[in-house]
Amino acid sequence: MTTLPPLVPMLVALIGGYLLGSIPVAVLVAGRRGVDPREVGDRNPGFWNVRERLGRRASAPVFAGDMAKGVLAGLLGLLAGGAHTTGPGVVTGPSAPAAYLAVGAAMIGHAWPVFAGFRGGRSVLTFAGGMAVLCPPAFVLALALLAVTFLLTRSFAIGARAGVFAIPLLQLPFAPIGHVAATGALMCLIGLRFGQAALAARRT
Repeated sequence: MTTLPPLVPMLVALIGGYLLGSIPVAVLVAGRRGVDPREVGDRNPGFWNVRERLGRRASAPVFAGDMAKGVLAGLLGLLAGGAHTTGPGVVTGPSAPAAYLAVGAAMIGHAWPVFAGFRGGRSVLTFAGGMAVLCPPAFVLALALLAVTFLLTRSFAIGARAGVFAIPLLQLPFAPIGHVAATGALMCLIGLRFGQAALAARRT
């Protein structure tokens, strides 16, 4: 039985992840109601802007869709790398590079989507969906932290930030430090997108 060259899984992860991430869920959902989220509010084609413009019910498919892009990209990378996981489902061994690459590519696709004029969002939900595959225990703990923070502050936004920013620490008991560093690198992309948005706001 022949095995695929190591480059093939990485190319599958890179291209497939980017194309998945490029699906402009917020633009498609809001567009059906006559709204282009890239032209209203904070001009971010993501869940929060659509929620502010169209309400919770209308924005729910955006939340689910942007998360699903990360989940599907992570699964694609995992399978391309041979589907190696530990007991708790944490991606490991030769599957890790392809899985992390696929999630990163999906985040890049969400931020600069080929199907939407390269005008995308900040990749937070796509990152979260990817972490559900890369390290399920950390993802579950992040959800628990989100819930506790929400109960204490009554703010979903604060809870979401707490959950997302805590993921590398929550990942430490379950994954090697190299994987945690890779997660930090993915989060740097989110920081880059927020920084770009802040600069754009200053110019307007």
